Amino acid sequence: MASFDIVNEINTQEVDNAVNNTLKEVSTRYDFRGLHTEVEFAKKENRIDIVAAESMKLRAVKDMLIKHFIKRNLEPKALDFGREEGTSQGHVKMSVAIKEGVDRETAKKIVKAIKDLKLKVQPAIQDNQVRVSGKKIDDLQEVIQNLKKKDFGIPLQFVNMK
Repeated sequence: MASFDIVNEINTQEVDNAVNNTLKEVSTRYDFRGLHTEVEFAKKENRIDIVAAESMKLRAVKDMLIKHFIKRNLEPKALDFGREEGTSQGHVKMSVAIKEGVDRETAKKIVKAIKDLKLKVQPAIQDNQVRVSGKKIDDLQEVIQNLKKKDFGIPLQFVNMK
């Protein structure tokens, strides 16, 4: 019986590289010269913290971060931008959570989408992933093609094809 797993994994080294490239770009841009700007990646909390002098600069850093994520072949859908908050020094900050794993609600949507295809495959939710198994590899490949067309709000990877 053939099977594969549907997961949402983020390469932390690539996230770190994207953050470092964003910082490099901030340091070379003329409009950021002399202004306080921070971009920090907290690996343990799976979070990126952005601090900027003003709201407009914060949005510019956010756009740079998304651009560098795309350059590094990371899905920007994995970023969950928090709301803008003020700091005690008069700056603005934003916390960006990095979504990893397939949560229960999204897994249920994926299973429903697979069952709606009416193929001879069995989806099963396991922890933070969905395993799909079936007799024919062609059916599994059709499931992958159909899921790639849909948007579940998180990036999906298809791994462990056996």
